[in-house]
Amino acid sequence: MPILYINGGIQVTIPVLYSDRWLVVCEKPVGVSSESPGLPNLLSAQLQGNFFPVHRLDQSTGGVCILARSAETCAALQQLFLQALVSKEYTAVISGRPDEDEGVFEDLLFHDRRINKTYIVKQKRGGVKAASCAWRVLDSVTSDGQILSLMRVTLHTGRTHQIRVQFASRGYPLVGDRRYGSRIKTGAPSLWARSISFPHPFAGNDVVSFCSSPPGVFPWNCFPKI
Repeated sequence: MPILYINGGIQVTIPVLYSDRWLVVCEKPVGVSSESPGLPNLLSAQLQGNFFPVHRLDQSTGGVCILARSAETCAALQQLFLQALVSKEYTAVISGRPDEDEGVFEDLLFHDRRINKTYIVKQKRGGVKAASCAWRVLDSVTSDGQILSLMRVTLHTGRTHQIRVQFASRGYPLVGDRRYGSRIKTGAPSLWARSISFPHPFAGNDVVSFCSSPPGVFPWNCFPKI
């Protein structure tokens, strides 16, 4: 697999988890946009051909991502998302530990595009969308006197900055997420797209399912069984 270069000489290799004539499942690096210019262009240089982003991860979030090889396939895959046939799980590290071992967050969210920030609001109005996710605590450790918790999050909806704001609003900001209140400095908010599973739109009853692990850097390396 070739080494590709972006943004001032940073070396980036895109790990490909699955590829066929319709789509690619890959691992998006932190710092690379899901949209052009970004991941589609890098994959095009690496694998040849055109690639269309089916869904997006924040630029600061890495992990499993789907791209289509044609506009028609992209539309078919996006229909799976609309029909809630795509299962997505994330791994996150938060400051603190919830009182319960697992739970569900349900909120109304408004994303302000002008400042690229999402807020929890109390009433429905224009631009406000319902958001829901399930979560459970995998592990908790103490680092430099602070409790950090490793979380598994299953999205029921896919709103902009959803996981980040839903945890931060309850006093558990993602480690390194300065935009939503974290006081811990890291290279990016500690959020990773761990897994994705969906029925293949063109291959009969086949189900495409892949997992990805975050890099072995702080705070991920605080948890030996990640």
